[in-house]
Amino acid sequence: MFVIPAVDIKNGKCVQLVQGKPGTEQVVIENPEKVAEKWEKEGASLLHVINLDGAFGDAGTNLDVVGSILETVSIPVQLGGGIRTKEDCAKLLNMGVNKVILGTMAIEHPEYVEELSSEFGSERIMVALDSKDSKVVFKGWTEKTKKTAPEFGKLFEEKGAGGILFTNVDVEGLMEGFKVEPLLELLEAVNIPVVYSGGVTSNEDVEKLSKTGAYGVVIGSALYRGKISFKNALKYEKQ
Repeated sequence: MFVIPAVDIKNGKCVQLVQGKPGTEQVVIENPEKVAEKWEKEGASLLHVINLDGAFGDAGTNLDVVGSILETVSIPVQLGGGIRTKEDCAKLLNMGVNKVILGTMAIEHPEYVEELSSEFGSERIMVALDSKDSKVVFKGWTEKTKKTAPEFGKLFEEKGAGGILFTNVDVEGLMEGFKVEPLLELLEAVNIPVVYSGGVTSNEDVEKLSKTGAYGVVIGSALYRGKISFKNALKYEKQ
């Protein structure tokens, strides 16, 4: 299981938000590319980069910062946040992003997942399924669908997605641990890799995840606030 540090970008800086809400910044660090470089030096095999300004507005915001990160690190970068069009995807993939993470765009236009997977390869297309009260939410978690993550997971696997980023919004950013059952239900439903995100707060949480069959875990606040030792968490990647 890959242990994947999160580098969330807002206003050109690395931040961590509570429950994804603007104005709740708890960690603010200058020079996101230096943060990315630090995680690579400490042993990260993958980086998870989210363009928060893109998620809340324009995908074109922070592209210079994304470019700096891509120039600074040699490990693969998966990137999401505000990707609204196929042109946005193409631009990011051609910049050198390893995987694009499609959220709202995939929910509203599942056919785009099929088209992009065909054009760029399934392995470069990841779909974000964000679950709140057992239903998938989108548009920055402000709108709720009538389908569960397993239902959408099956659909996007059929459409050619190469992986799923599953976030349990109910526990995201609260630093109170995570619930394993929703993840297990999704893993049971699909055969493509699932990366988990949300509420991972302790090394015990990482150990528990390592036994689920998840492809990876994204960790943000807990790393930046010293709740999880990245060095210790990496032990579960090496198993």
